[in-house]
Amino acid sequence: MNPGLTKTYLAEGAIAASTIIKAGSAEGAMAQATASTDVLMGVAERINADAGERVDVIHTGITDVILGGTVAFGDWLTAGASGHAVKAAPAAGVNAQVVGKALAAGVVGDIIPMLITLAQIQG
Repeated sequence: MNPGLTKTYLAEGAIAASTIIKAGSAEGAMAQATASTDVLMGVAERINADAGERVDVIHTGITDVILGGTVAFGDWLTAGASGHAVKAAPAAGVNAQVVGKALAAGVVGDIIPMLITLAQIQG
């Protein structure tokens, strides 16, 4: 892991370590992401946070992320259920928020390194 910019926010709901994070409903708050349509902001650090606690969010660099599906090295990753990373595969003409590029192949439940690259792609 080689995290870059890490910032502390207020957790809106429980946030598990190494999951994808989205913008919360209030400024200065973050929540666990659940879909490619969420406004993805980074990855939670290696410590779980409960609602109302502080959570460290990694915005740049290389960090570990939990997989929610099968991915290959180099795949664009987005948020799936429970904030786990899945391969971004939007349908033609559909936009998807992405959080980064897989730096290893893996399957559901694996923890792999990911290069954080916040962007939006279109199928």
